[in-house]
Amino acid sequence: MTMTDPIADMLTRVRNASGAFHNDVTMPYSNLKARIAEILKTEGYINDWREEEAKVGKNLVITLKYNHVARERAISGVRRISKPGLRVYAKSTNLPKVLGGLGVAILSTSSGLLTDKQAAQKGVGGEVLAYVW
Repeated sequence: MTMTDPIADMLTRVRNASGAFHNDVTMPYSNLKARIAEILKTEGYINDWREEEAKVGKNLVITLKYNHVARERAISGVRRISKPGLRVYAKSTNLPKVLGGLGVAILSTSSGLLTDKQAAQKGVGGEVLAYVW
């Protein structure tokens, strides 16, 4: 069965695993999901990610990040913004701010996947994929 929105599936898996305090979350691999995972790692929301061979294709395994002593999650929330039925774009002059700059917006630009801060530095806009805080 084909999936209509694999990015929303990825974000939902991460949100659910984080809410249940799982160490790892596994999903089907794609290059776009790997780039999103790399942004999440760079911004400090996850510990690491890796690709593994599966029976068919590859899997993306994300290791989540927690403060186990205080029972706090590194990812408080995730929201998919641009959907297959309603695409959302942002100009370079009107980039979104997540929680006043405390969160991060992931954008698909002509320069590849970037955060809102990186897109502002490069002066590019694009499709707003998701908010993470």
